[in-house]
Amino acid sequence: MEYRKLYDMKERPSLLGFGCMRLPLLPGGSRGDIDYPLAERMIDEAVKNGVNYFDTAYGYLDGQSEIFVGKTMKKYPRDSFYLATKLPMGMIDSYERGVEIFRHQFEKLQVDYIDFYMFHGINKETFDEKILKFGLLDEMIRMKEEGKIRNLGFSFHGSYEDFEYILSYRKWDFCQIQYNYMDKDIQAGDRGVALAAKLRVPLVIMEPVKGGSLASFAPNAEKIFKDYAPGKSLASWAVRWVAAHPEVAVVLSGMSTEEQVRDNLDTFNAFEPLTEEEKKVIDRVAEEIRGNIRNGCTGCAYCMPCPFGVDIPRNFSIWNEYGMYANAGRAKWGLARLDPSKWADKCQKCGKCEKACPQALPIREDLQRMFREISAL
Repeated sequence: MEYRKLYDMKERPSLLGFGCMRLPLLPGGSRGDIDYPLAERMIDEAVKNGVNYFDTAYGYLDGQSEIFVGKTMKKYPRDSFYLATKLPMGMIDSYERGVEIFRHQFEKLQVDYIDFYMFHGINKETFDEKILKFGLLDEMIRMKEEGKIRNLGFSFHGSYEDFEYILSYRKWDFCQIQYNYMDKDIQAGDRGVALAAKLRVPLVIMEPVKGGSLASFAPNAEKIFKDYAPGKSLASWAVRWVAAHPEVAVVLSGMSTEEQVRDNLDTFNAFEPLTEEEKKVIDRVAEEIRGNIRNGCTGCAYCMPCPFGVDIPRNFSIWNEYGMYANAGRAKWGLARLDPSKWADKCQKCGKCEKACPQALPIREDLQRMFREISAL
């Protein structure tokens, strides 16, 4: 297992971090019904193979992830692993609520300090209107001074401009961003990675496999990887691409099965940086995946608002993502998250959208095709 001590970091986290958001659940159970024996075996196997970084959050698995991690890690010496968790900004409407949750996390985790503590899933608005406004940044700095927190950072979901603003606001100990070979220009992206290196802020990477989409996708793209290296999993290509960046301290993988644990350990216990030829293979795959989009919608929203309430860009985003990754579960999830009043089937074919579309897309026809395909999954 490779360990990276970047910049001024005192800790030496394992390059592979165990994400505890997708722990295995009991058959037929709810999101909080963790299969303790199976999940514990997975943690034990990871520890045995040198993984020392475990990431959870207050709300993961209906609040049960922190409890599981606390119970499971009690059998290991506290100084043998690093624990990362997050303050759930979506649940906080005051300074008092933030402090209440922070204290509750210590009860759930059964520890005296947290190695890597984050403000969870923030952007500029959250940073200004909650973290600064409620005095929570000052509070967590005090908690660090008291030894309750060893490293203070944030996990990020927003634009590059938001990322630049937050990362430059103070000297952070680390930060966590989404990054993978398909999302180089999304959220913080390549520019965010470069900025973090310039400011000497270690990076923890989430979604290296894009929520599972880069572990299984359209056959024409899969074939490129399989022809080049038949024995390597698609997911291993994704995590190696991220780990090949020297600015990255930890690559998080949310593992749900023992097979996923073994595959990750096979990759990281014999970690090899990407060759130039392998980088070109990944570029070819990314190009092939993008070639599977269903239509050319750019999300410009010139077609909006729809007189009948259809969220045209969002419907096409779900459809195009399904075309690229053939991930039926994610497509159904995306449609389920969209208010039914905004679904493509609400289109009344008035044609107003097509007159405004700079891409001259057959929007009315494509909305019908989109809904037929996704609703049939």
